[in-house]
Amino acid sequence: RLLEEFVNHIQELQVMDERIQRKVEKLEQQCQKEAKEFAKKVQELQKSNQVAFQHFQELDEHISYVATKVCHLGDQLEGVNTPRQRAVEAQKLMKYFNEFLDGELKSDVFTNSEKIKEAADIIQKLHLIAQELPFDSLMDFCYSPHSSPGKYHDLECQLIQEFTNAQRRGEISRMREVAAVLLHFKGYSHCVDVYIKQCQEGAFLRNDVFEDAAILCQRVNKQVGEVFSNPETVLAKLIQNIFEVKLQSYVKDQLEEHRKSDAEQYLKNLYDLYTRTTNLSSKLMEFNLGTDKQTFLSKLIKSIFISYLENYIEVEIGYLKTRSAMILQRYYDSKNHQKRSIGTGGIQDLKERIRQRTNLPLGPSIDTHGETFLSQEVVVNLLQETKQAFERCHRLSDPSDLPKNAFRIFSMLVEFLCTEHIDYALETGLAGIPSSDSRSANLYFLDVVHQANTIFHLFDKQFNDHLMPLISSSPKLSECLQKKKDIIEQMEVKLDMGIDTLNCMIGQMKHILAAEQKKTDFKPEDENNVLIQYTNACVKVCGYVRKQVEKIRNSMDGKNVDTVLMELGVRFHRLIYEHLQQYSYSCMGGMLAICDVAEYRKCAKDFKIPLVLQLFDTLHALCNLLVVAPDNLKQVCSGEQLANLDKNILHCFVQLRADYRSARLARHFS
Repeated sequence: RLLEEFVNHIQELQVMDERIQRKVEKLEQQCQKEAKEFAKKVQELQKSNQVAFQHFQELDEHISYVATKVCHLGDQLEGVNTPRQRAVEAQKLMKYFNEFLDGELKSDVFTNSEKIKEAADIIQKLHLIAQELPFDSLMDFCYSPHSSPGKYHDLECQLIQEFTNAQRRGEISRMREVAAVLLHFKGYSHCVDVYIKQCQEGAFLRNDVFEDAAILCQRVNKQVGEVFSNPETVLAKLIQNIFEVKLQSYVKDQLEEHRKSDAEQYLKNLYDLYTRTTNLSSKLMEFNLGTDKQTFLSKLIKSIFISYLENYIEVEIGYLKTRSAMILQRYYDSKNHQKRSIGTGGIQDLKERIRQRTNLPLGPSIDTHGETFLSQEVVVNLLQETKQAFERCHRLSDPSDLPKNAFRIFSMLVEFLCTEHIDYALETGLAGIPSSDSRSANLYFLDVVHQANTIFHLFDKQFNDHLMPLISSSPKLSECLQKKKDIIEQMEVKLDMGIDTLNCMIGQMKHILAAEQKKTDFKPEDENNVLIQYTNACVKVCGYVRKQVEKIRNSMDGKNVDTVLMELGVRFHRLIYEHLQQYSYSCMGGMLAICDVAEYRKCAKDFKIPLVLQLFDTLHALCNLLVVAPDNLKQVCSGEQLANLDKNILHCFVQLRADYRSARLARHFS
């Protein structure tokens, strides 16, 4: 059944294929027939198109022929008409010329005031003719009752007066008409001058001459294009007149008043006036002033300020020097302090270094009474003055001189802030550091360090914010960076010298231990009646150390904190180590010593220095040798913390035990 079904379908498909094939053949024949008909139509259309193209060519040739004839005829007519018109104009000019020679002006064009435009045109042409007359004829013509030159001048004056009246009435169209007539007269520039003068009448009534000038130029810019054929020239002339007359006079009045008497006010006025002038120039850049308006406006500004800008930096440096010295002197006067000269070299420096490194009394240290001689107010005032100087320098200096001038201002800041104030305070602080055997606990040098550090951050911020933009692309950059580096190194040297305050701290701890620690603390008479957890000396030393650690953290920043704390921690450990070796310990006294060292170790954690904590951990382990049973000594000594120590150190600690003399203990340890 499947095979039969399959065969039937194949037969059906064959029948369908034959039917479709016949249909395809029929469509192909129809398509060929239509293609032949279409090709025939295209050929007929091409033939008709060729015929039409030939007709168009013939018509074009005919039109060209006619046009040539018309142009030729026009040229002939123009050749006849132009000389005729010139002859008519020449005849009229001769007629008017005769009227001037006769001295009687009868023509309506000269007597009718409404025809002033036509009269002006005629007078202009007669004036040009008069320039070509022979000398004798020219003299006769000029001295006639109504000569052309005289009439030329009179008419020019009339036109200018008419323009003036029209401007006062606000008649723009009449102004434009008269200006167009005057354009060919010599007095055209005078017309522009009159316009500029009248524009400024009543324009400068307020105190702000710059705002008035901007408003005036904006108003004239809208009007000048409607009146004159060359508005950019007229507007440029108005701006030039404002700069050279109004602004120059105003600037001179403002600056000359303070130039010799008040340098501060003079510099403020100069900066303000120059800034306002350049701002006005920026507003005027919006207007059409010709091709190179940037150069034009720059020259106008330069013409006003050149005499003041030539020596600006000298005035700036002189004022900055005087002002900075006054700020410092006023501060020292308020402290009733006579600034002394502190040597930084030679014998005095050698004596100071020896005094600080040793305990030899080479002369008393300077007592500063807790005064750091550093003032935030002074620093802010100096930085503010310098900031304003940098701003003025940026605005008023020539671009080629800007890096050099900025460097000079920076040098003034270095001299008065870094050298005269910070460096002086550091030197005074160094001289005020007490010797290590002094009982004075007043370590004010750390306060000096703290304030100097804060101040130098402000100095560095101004260096980056205000100086760097002025010198970033000049050779002065490396010079300034080197100068700053030298200052930092110089201060770091003094701070390193001041680290000898650590000797004073250690000396103070020695005094506390010597005064508070008693021999009976570690060898009590009644071993069974010890109630304290740690000795009074330990409590006071730990309290003192914690205060100094906090003070160091507040006074310094960065890696300096860790460096100083590490040095103090090592010295603190050495002091306690040597202190513990001065006593003999009973069993209960050894326990108390362990408690003290445990407290010292807690204090050492505040340093947050791994080495210091490790040292006190080892010391704590050593103290265990003071209380451990004789049979366990060797086991304790071979423990993790003590195994690497020298046996002499271990032996020294064991010898501190009160029972060391017993044969049993000596035998076990040996």
